[in-house]
Amino acid sequence: MNADPNLSLFSKGVRVLGMEEKLNEIGPFTMLAPVNLALNNMFSKTYDQLLQPTNRAEFLHFLSGFILTGKKMYHDFRNNQMLQSLNGDQITVNIKNGDTLINGAKILARNRQGSNGVIHLLDKTYALVETK
Repeated sequence: MNADPNLSLFSKGVRVLGMEEKLNEIGPFTMLAPVNLALNNMFSKTYDQLLQPTNRAEFLHFLSGFILTGKKMYHDFRNNQMLQSLNGDQITVNIKNGDTLINGAKILARNRQGSNGVIHLLDKTYALVETK
């Protein structure tokens, strides 16, 4: 995840929250990581606001909403599938016109192998914070 410049904001959040250690200890995990452009398009709170110490709990809930326990490869996603994120929120998978959508966010790149799971890149955010 750190090597992909499109995920630098997501990676920064994981580091700021101290999630790296936890994600490396247990797993595997599936990260449904919004690309930088998606994180920059949030408007109810900016990404920089979420990085503030006073928003730590909200930010942890937000980022945990993009992480699933277990390794889910792209071919594992099914239409109308319900999955539970690390923060306990339910997310819905839909297949539409050949695209796989996670709570309406399109998977742009898939099956990127990480040290403790797999990463799929999303075109927008879907958890907690509204997007433009």
